[in-house]
Amino acid sequence: MAEARKTTIDADEVERFSALAAEWWDPKGKFRPLHKFNPVRLAYIRDQVAAHFGRDPHSSRPFEGLRFLDIGCGGGLLCEPMARLGAQVVGADASETNIEVAKLHAAEASVKIDYRATTAEDLADQGEMFDVVLNMEVVEHVADVDFYIGKCAQMVKPGGVMFVATINRTLKALGLAIIGAEYVLRWLPRGTHQYEKLVRPDELEATLKGAGMHVIDRTGVVYSPFADRWQRSKDMDVNYMFLAERPEV
Repeated sequence: MAEARKTTIDADEVERFSALAAEWWDPKGKFRPLHKFNPVRLAYIRDQVAAHFGRDPHSSRPFEGLRFLDIGCGGGLLCEPMARLGAQVVGADASETNIEVAKLHAAEASVKIDYRATTAEDLADQGEMFDVVLNMEVVEHVADVDFYIGKCAQMVKPGGVMFVATINRTLKALGLAIIGAEYVLRWLPRGTHQYEKLVRPDELEATLKGAGMHVIDRTGVVYSPFADRWQRSKDMDVNYMFLAERPEV
């Protein structure tokens, strides 16, 4: 009997997000926290990519000529802004339902994006390469973090970068991101995150290093209840983002 092919996919996680797919573009729906989170992610990506590739972040299309992969793209909340900034975007998600929602919204918005219902390992094994890989709020949902990051890193061109955003595995994160956000405030459906699948920054950095990537920037992200918005911070105890580079050969 042939050995089963290794996969990054956690089937339960795919099913969970597929069931919510119709809500992706509703800013007041079940993905409201992601809509609130999007501005700080977009600003960080824009500024870091522009600095790395010598672009003007205030120009209308600073990503012109750059190829982006948004892995675990969901309904396309990051893909569309990246495409509008000039990037050639591939949006990939294991959920066919999510991809169909993303395709429909992009068509309605007249934004050109190459959406694919596929996995990181399939893309990597096909030899796909990108200047920028967006790996945002995905690592805490995969079956094997080391294998997944390795496949994503394989697709970063020499001199290219990968962004990784996730949740730290701390008691503070358990209290705020899981108990607070899912059970008390009900910002997210219960069960969205499992504490044991969260990844600490030191673990993620070691995994990235093992995959040939070098972390060149890191930031925490915190929610300000007074301003009702997310903002960058030195505090990485709950949400954090890494920028990692594949060195030139």
